[in-house]
Amino acid sequence: MSRVGKKPIPIPKEVKVMLSDVEVVVKGPKGELRRVIPPELSVVLEGDQIIVHPLENSQKVKALFGLFRTLLANMVKGVSDGFERVLEIQGVGYKAEAQGNQLIFSLGYSHPVPFQLPEGISAQVDKLTKLILKGIDRDLLGLTAARIRRFRPPEPYKGKGIKFQEEKIRRKVGKTGSK
Repeated sequence: MSRVGKKPIPIPKEVKVMLSDVEVVVKGPKGELRRVIPPELSVVLEGDQIIVHPLENSQKVKALFGLFRTLLANMVKGVSDGFERVLEIQGVGYKAEAQGNQLIFSLGYSHPVPFQLPEGISAQVDKLTKLILKGIDRDLLGLTAARIRRFRPPEPYKGKGIKFQEEKIRRKVGKTGSK
């Protein structure tokens, strides 16, 4: 059994959870999230806690058990507090601009790179080189940040590119001339 899966998920006062046979709906001050319940699991609402139970004892269910409990916990935290991901842009002339629901990147290419933000994700550009993404869906937020990072991943020689704020870039020593 998963140790993570056994933990109950506390529900804050401002969050409402509705269960059906196939879906969990979590509503809070920041928005609403839905997730389909896998048929191998059952979700029970007891007082101000959500408890996930496995219905069978196979390897697949053991793997799914802890994952689904964490996904539900992220939904509860997302609708109450929200999530944030910070990206840093490093390099001479590299910058980002926000235009409504779209980001425009200048990343050393011959053309600007546009990026349309998905529904539910907002972006704030600070000093042209710091990008703050916010949203209630942690999965979508991480996917959006990864897609943006793919435009110009950081390179190991000068460290130029788009990186996550907490990411450490392992630098390499450049080539030296020989005699």
